[in-house]
Formats: sequence, structure tokens, C-alpha cells
Amino acid sequence: MKRIAVLLLCVSASVSAQQAASDKPYRSAPERRTVVEKDWGPWLGPFRAKLVPSLMEDFGERYLYADANAALAPPKPGERRVVFLGDSITDNWDLSRSFPGKPYVNRGIGSQVTAQMLLRFHQDVIALRPKAVVILAGINDIQGFMQRETLEQIEANYEAMADLADRHGIRIVFASLLPVHNYTEAAHDVLRERDPAKIDALNAWLKRFCAQRGYRFADYHSVLTDDRGLLARGFSDDGVHPLATGYARMAPVAEAAIEKALAR
Repeated sequence: MKRIAVLLLCVSASVSAQQAASDKPYRSAPERRTVVEKDWGPWLGPFRAKLVPSLMEDFGERYLYADANAALAPPKPGERRVVFLGDSITDNWDLSRSFPGKPYVNRGIGSQVTAQMLLRFHQDVIALRPKAVVILAGINDIQGFMQRETLEQIEANYEAMADLADRHGIRIVFASLLPVHNYTEAAHDVLRERDPAKIDALNAWLKRFCAQRGYRFADYHSVLTDDRGLLARGFSDDGVHPLATGYARMAPVAEAAIEKALAR
């Protein structure tokens, strides 16, 4: 009898456990992970802390160019408008100085990753009705400051932006990621945070992708490297962002790629 009683108790407990489990709301996704925040240092740390709450409301930061987009008139008949989409390397580029008289529109935002550019692609590119778009992105993805991604995830974002541009009849120029260096005190952590091997891998993928799809590839990397394969010292102080000398090298590469894209 004792054995029967014990067995009945076990069965009852099992049924109770199953009933309790069945009472829980169904959820397909597993539990979210807990992330230990990295120490980003005395400048990047406070900048990131200020940025994150805003990104929780608008990860693509579409608000930044909303007013400028609304004020921008539609292209005139025959106008060959080109949008430059990118991060701080584009944001810091004075297009009017490098391309005087050209209807080129700068839509760069510092610190952005490819996922953010994809989110704002409709507003900051398609809605402006350009003939072509020049996309320079990926160096912040490699650093992992805003989002940690695999190379495959970055490439998927490139492909998604290209699909959107194709769908809306916009010619595409993909720019290579720039090389980096660690030649100055300001650049001492650059190679550790932005692995040149990953830069080379993404550039190789972009070049193949452009060849497969018939896009133009603006190879900034080859005109900015030194004999070590790094960003030449005279083109950047911080190892990432070009000086005027760097942009002067990049401008004719961009112009040639744009002309070929528009001539297709």
C-alpha cells in the first residue's frame, strides 16, 4: 500500500507540474541574454551613454535629416542627384568643396552601423529621388560600438540596401572600407578595435558583389594605403577619419565610379 501511495503522489506531482507549465503563456523565443557592458573609455563611454536612450526611440536616427529632407526640393529635370550614405567618414566630407557645382547630397551620420543605414534608407535615399547612391559603411560594425555583427550579417545589410535601391531604379556605387592605422597616440587602439583582416574581407566581398550585380565599386582603399597595407600617415591623424588630403584622394575615385554608374 505504501508503494501505491508513493506512486500516486509522484503521479500527482507530475500532473501538477505539467498543469503549471501549461498555465504559462506560450513564448517561442528563448530568454534574452545579459550583456556585460564594455568600458569604452573616457570619451566613447559618455558618448555611448548619451546615445543609447535616443537609439531606443529611433535606432536609425531618422530624425537627424528629417528637416533637411523636407526642405530639399525635388530634382530638376535632367539633374543627376547623388546621395552619399554613410557614417562619420561621409558626414565629415564637404561634398560641395570636393565636387563643386554637383548636386550631391550628404547623408552621413557619425558612429552609425549598416543596420541603422538600412533603417533610414527609404527616408534619406529613396525619398530624395537620386539617380545614384554612394554607400560607404561597415567600419563601425567591425568595431562593435553600436552593434556586434558577424561579417555575414554586415554583408546581408549591404545586400538589403542594394535590393531597395534596385527596386526604386537608383544606380549603386559601393565604396570600399578605408584602411586604418595606429601610427599616432590618438590611433593606438585602432588596429585592435578595427581588424584590418576584417576590412580586407568585407572589401573583397563588396568587390565580388558589385561584379556579380553590375554595380560600381569605388576603391578608396587602394589609393590610401601605404607599403604596410595601412592608412598612410599623411591621410589621417586618428587612424580612421581622413584629413583633407585623404578626401582629395577619394574624390576622383568616387567621381569616376558615379560617372560609370550613371552611364550604364
